[in-house]
Amino acid sequence: MKLLVYTSTAGRDLHKRLGQPEYSYRFVIQEFRPLLDQIGSVIDISDPATEVDAIYEACRARGEACVFLCFMPPNKVPLGLACPTIPVFAWEYEALPSQEFNGKPRNDWVRVLNHFEGALTHSSFTVERARSFLGRDYPIASVPAPLWDRVQGTRRAALGVRRIRCNGLLIDSREVDLAQYRKRLIKAALPGSLPLPASTGSGPRDLLLDGVVYTAVFNPCDGRKNWRSMIGAFCEALRDKPDATLVFKLTHYDPSEVIPWMLETVYRMGPIAGRIVFLHAYLDPADYEALLSATTFALNASHGEGQCLPLMEYMSAGKVAIAPCHTSMRDYVDEECAFVVDSSEEIGSWPHDPRQTLRTLRHRIHHQSLVSAFRKSYYVATREPAVHAAMSRAAVESLRRYCSMDVVGPRLVASIRERLARVPLASVG
Repeated sequence: MKLLVYTSTAGRDLHKRLGQPEYSYRFVIQEFRPLLDQIGSVIDISDPATEVDAIYEACRARGEACVFLCFMPPNKVPLGLACPTIPVFAWEYEALPSQEFNGKPRNDWVRVLNHFEGALTHSSFTVERARSFLGRDYPIASVPAPLWDRVQGTRRAALGVRRIRCNGLLIDSREVDLAQYRKRLIKAALPGSLPLPASTGSGPRDLLLDGVVYTAVFNPCDGRKNWRSMIGAFCEALRDKPDATLVFKLTHYDPSEVIPWMLETVYRMGPIAGRIVFLHAYLDPADYEALLSATTFALNASHGEGQCLPLMEYMSAGKVAIAPCHTSMRDYVDEECAFVVDSSEEIGSWPHDPRQTLRTLRHRIHHQSLVSAFRKSYYVATREPAVHAAMSRAAVESLRRYCSMDVVGPRLVASIRERLARVPLASVG
C-alpha cells in the first residue's frame, strides 16, 4: 500500500517556521513516520495538485492500494482529488467551524469534512465535538501521534546537577535586571521592542539545572498557552523556594518581541527566591534528553489542546504533569499521574477567524488551583519521593494506553481500510 503524506511545512524549513501556521503538523508527521513505515510504503508529497493523482493512477493500474493522508486543518485540505483523501487534523474548541467567513466558503469545516468520507484526529474530545456537528455516524477516529515507544529510552530521573549545552537564547531571571522591563518602558519602545538582556548571549552556553524543575515547552506567541498564568502561579506558590526552577522552552522562530512582556510579568510578581529560565535555543538530542531528564514536572496551563506533543513526550518519559484535564488532555491526564488543575468553560473564538467573533468555548484555568498544584507538587518532590515515583509510573502507563504504537497502529489501519473499502477496485496491499 502506498501512503502519500503531506503538510505545508517542509522538514528542511521547520526551524524557520516555528510558531507559524501549521508548523506543528510537521512534528506530528515525524512522530507518525515509524508507524506509517510499518503499514505501507510512504511517499512525502511536496505539491498535492501535481503529484497525488499521478501516483494514485499508477497504483490503480497495478492493483495497489493508495491513500492520501493530509496533515492540515480541514479548510486547507485539497478538494477534488481522485485519490482517497483523509484529513488528519487537531482541534481543541467546543464548536467546529460551521459557517463561512472572510469571503471563504471553505472556512466552514462542516461543509469541507462532509466532502470527505472520513477524517482522523488525535483525541476523543475532537471526535465527540466533530460528530456533534457532522452526525453520530461520521467516520472519524482518534489516532494520537504514536510517540510513546520512542521516548522509552529516555526514562531517567534527575540526579544532581544537569548540564545542558544551549546554542541560542538563554535568559536566567537571576542574571537580569528585571526593572529594565517595566511596562512603561516596554510601551515607550513601541512599535519596536526593548533589547534583550545583555547576559542573553548568542553563542553556546551551559544551563545548569538542579532541584525541583518545572518545564513547559510551547510557542509563546500562541495565546492558548497561557504563559502569564504559569509565571504568576509559580511565583505566588514557590516564592521562597530557592531550589525551584521554572523552565520555558520556547518554540518560535523569533520570540524577541514577546520575551520583554514575559520579563515584565516576572518583574511585576516581585522578588522571588526561585528561578525562571527562558530558553530559545537549538538543543542536540543529548542535550534535549538532559533537559527532559532534569525535569521533575511537566507543566501545561493551556486553554485547550489538540493533543500537546511536548506534554505527551514528557509524560511518556515518566514526568509527572501539572495540567488541566480538558480537551485532548482528558484522554491521558488524571489524578494518578498528574496534579490536575481545575478549569471551566468560557466564551472564545476560533483562532483562524480574523473577526475574532465569539462562536465557541475554551477553558479558563483557575488560578488558585494552579497555585495549589505547584505547592502540592513541590511538597511531593521534596518530602514524598515514593509518591512521586508512583505517579511517574502512572504517567508512563497512561501514555502507553493513549499513544503507543500497539494502541494507535490498529486504529489507524482500521480507519485506512474503512476509507479504501469505499473505493471501487481498491484493495489494501
